Amino acid sequence: MAEIVLREITRENFRECVSLKLEPSQEALVAPNVESLAEAKVDPTLVPLAIYDRAALGAPLGDHGMVGFTMYGPVAAVGFIKRLMIDKRFQRKGYGRAAMREVIRRLRLDPQVQLIGTRHRRENEAAANLYRNLGFTPWKVPWQNPDPDEVYVALHDLGRAGL
Repeated sequence: MAEIVLREITRENFRECVSLKLEPSQEALVAPNVESLAEAKVDPTLVPLAIYDRAALGAPLGDHGMVGFTMYGPVAAVGFIKRLMIDKRFQRKGYGRAAMREVIRRLRLDPQVQLIGTRHRRENEAAANLYRNLGFTPWKVPWQNPDPDEVYVALHDLGRAGL
């Protein structure tokens, strides 16, 4: 199983982050990282993070390549995971699952978070399978205009007792 470490996006790793690539068939499923970073710049509640293999822990940024990107933030007591992308070179190696587990762990530590949610494009079967395997279930979001191409899912039981 892959082990990851999340690191802040900085001047030193910004270009690497925006250079991460998806398979051409996935490009319509995930917003470009540069767009996510711009969104985080104007919304200080968002937390954009680089995903590295755990072997990068303590090493200078240039010594290990970034494997992906994630971003989350609070929305009305919901820890909402807005982005998860793994570079095409590192997909199907467990990095996405490991990154999601770490983001979920962090959100569970926030006492204001009562539910963890995310969404994915309906045709994104890889995301649907990942979220289902992590315990996410369908979520009817009353304040969201229904988009037939988007599926919302949530972790309703945060299981804080085990932290």
